[in-house]
Amino acid sequence: MKALVYHGPGQKAWESVPDPRMQAPTDAIVRIDTTTICGTDLHILKGDVPAVTDGRVLGHEGVGTITEIGTAVKGLKVGDRVIVSCITSCGSCSYCHQQLPSHCLDPEGTSGIGWIFGHLIDGTQAEFVRVPFADNSLHKLPGGVSDEAAIMLSDILPTGFEIGIRNGRVKPGDVIAVVGAGPVGLSVIMTANLYGPSRVIAIDLDENRLKLARTFGATDTVNSTPAARTSSSLGWHDQVMALTDGLGVDVAIEAVGIPQTFDMCTSLIRPGGSVANVGVHGKSVELKLQELWIKDVNISTGLVSATTTGMLLKLVAQGKLSPEKFVTHRFKLDQMMEAYDTFSRAAETHAMKVAISR
Repeated sequence: MKALVYHGPGQKAWESVPDPRMQAPTDAIVRIDTTTICGTDLHILKGDVPAVTDGRVLGHEGVGTITEIGTAVKGLKVGDRVIVSCITSCGSCSYCHQQLPSHCLDPEGTSGIGWIFGHLIDGTQAEFVRVPFADNSLHKLPGGVSDEAAIMLSDILPTGFEIGIRNGRVKPGDVIAVVGAGPVGLSVIMTANLYGPSRVIAIDLDENRLKLARTFGATDTVNSTPAARTSSSLGWHDQVMALTDGLGVDVAIEAVGIPQTFDMCTSLIRPGGSVANVGVHGKSVELKLQELWIKDVNISTGLVSATTTGMLLKLVAQGKLSPEKFVTHRFKLDQMMEAYDTFSRAAETHAMKVAISR
């Protein structure tokens, strides 16, 4: 089969590799019908994830059709159309029993991490993929849900909801600030409205992304570039404070993964507020406890467990959520290299999520 293969920092190729084979009775083989690219894949290509070794097939998001199942798989059959979850769950270890499969202690020797596709085993940016623990790691798709909607349920939509909204303790009537209006930030904004906040403030440097954020449910937008000030010369911090009667937001959600945006979040919350960190950080962040200890704040972090995928799928099937709106560019599988080029230059191409289909 053909697959996107990692060959060390800055090196990748769309090339022929052996077809995946069943390795356990709980496995399934899935023909990939649609996949996509995540910012994490770009981190891997920069060499930021040393556990990914030369020869690894990348990708952890996919929608496809089961072509083979193991004898221990009970809830699925050949021909079923499924979402491949970014998190693999054995369903029986202590973390899976705690509804925390992001740290699954599965027998594949992953040392307590549920994200193994495109990381510790071959991933979904290929014509076929082997899925361990298929009963727990695949979600059968109902009719009427498109591939482009379903692919967003592999990773980004549950990530935004679980790590941003749920960990952030969002309540009806809250004022929320989402720092970063990229794919994950927009997934936070889309799912925030399930909890009935009074305001959702999107903050970003890119005016195009801020315009898009309004179509995903943001009530207000703030451009945080130094040059972007209102007619009254208010900077981004003062603009947010003006939207909250000077008190600060109830929940600030970090969706970028750099020290500056984390610092922005801690500066925006009111006493009793919450900071939910969703972004993937590669550098140390200063935590100003000398200012925060007295404010009764909550700071949360997390890796998605994808335990809400089934619930979100029901909402998509009923038209309550429309995640297909994330797709800005479309490619065929044999255009994988072009898709990577477009996604990696998002500031120029305005790419949000790319759909790469058979």
